[in-house]
Amino acid sequence: QVQLVESGGGLVQAGGSLRLSCVASGRTFSNYNMGWFRQAPGKEREFVAVIGWSSGSTPYADSVKGRFVISRDNAKNTVYLQMNSLKPEDTAVYYCAGQVTKRGGSYEVDYWGRGTQVTVSS
Repeated sequence: QVQLVESGGGLVQAGGSLRLSCVASGRTFSNYNMGWFRQAPGKEREFVAVIGWSSGSTPYADSVKGRFVISRDNAKNTVYLQMNSLKPEDTAVYYCAGQVTKRGGSYEVDYWGRGTQVTVSS
């Protein structure tokens, strides 16, 4: 079993930045693909970014490409999401995801964190 705990969410003005962190405990973090998803009010949860176990592959959703950066520190069992140039449409609950697998056009996730709220004001 893997436990994921997110932090770093909050209220920020449009154009600002936030960095989310997710600390994993339980099994061997470094073996897992880790990712971030988000869910805005009234919408389905959507993919944001994923990072391979060796940090070699980092696909992003088109909506965040060029503004968000996912990274990981396996020594600290932590994955990060640096969010820059934030927009009101980035407002959502952001979820850390563990053991993320691409299946066709979608992603399967074995472990979820509880989420952290990000609110971007205009």
